[in-house]
This record gives sequence, C-alpha cells and structure tokens, in this order.
Amino acid sequence: MFKSDDHSDSPSSTPVINVTPLIDVLLVLLIIFMVIQPHKEAKLPVLAPEDSKTDGPAPPETLMLTVSGDMHLELNSQPVEIETLLPMLANLMEQRPADARTLFIRAPASFTYGPVVLLIDLAKGAGVITVGLIKEDA
Repeated sequence: MFKSDDHSDSPSSTPVINVTPLIDVLLVLLIIFMVIQPHKEAKLPVLAPEDSKTDGPAPPETLMLTVSGDMHLELNSQPVEIETLLPMLANLMEQRPADARTLFIRAPASFTYGPVVLLIDLAKGAGVITVGLIKEDA
C-alpha cells in the first residue's frame, strides 16, 4: 500500500525558543547598570547648634527676639508689637555692618512653625542676614 503525503503518523515538532540565554544576558545587563549607576546624595550644609551650659547675659550686639505662647514679642527683653517690629529691625540693621546682621528667635518648643516663619520673613525684609532659631525647653 502506498501512503500519500500524510504526516499524521510522524510526530510533528514545533519550534521552541530557548529563553534561558536571553534571561542570563538580561540579568547580567541589569547587574552592570546597577553597579555603574552613580550614587549621588543631596548634601546640604547644616550647622547644628551646640548645647550651651551657661545662661549668662547675651552680648549687647546680639539681638534676641523672644516669642511667648500667646504671640507676645520681646526684642532684647523690651516688649514690641508685631506692627513696629519691621521698622525697628530695619533701623537696627542699618546701623550694623553686614557680618553683624544676626537675629536670634526664641520660641517655645510646642509653638507651631507658621508664626515663626512669619517672623523670619519680617526679619529678612528688615535686612537681617543670619537668623538663628532657639528652642525654649518646655
């Protein structure tokens, strides 16, 4: 008997792609890219204040703005209103050289940052170059 061109008896082989070498190459490339990736960290210059053990009187050239919990302001132990703070600071800063235009703001530890930011903005507008923040212990 003569069979026709029928391939039903022979097992058909389907092409199979071997992906193992492809995965190996991808893993090697991944490792290479991870190794050559530059590790840049954002570095901002920050000077942490040192603990001062003495609570002596501040030098007369130091300006200290003290804020109480009810937004009562004192500039070097003299009461001042927030409306008169800007002209007073501007007058004091005009009398000082540029390297001595420093103001320290002392506020309670539990105080919200919004009013302190307002005071920093007022001080910068008056010509203060350096603003220091001091936390009162509660």
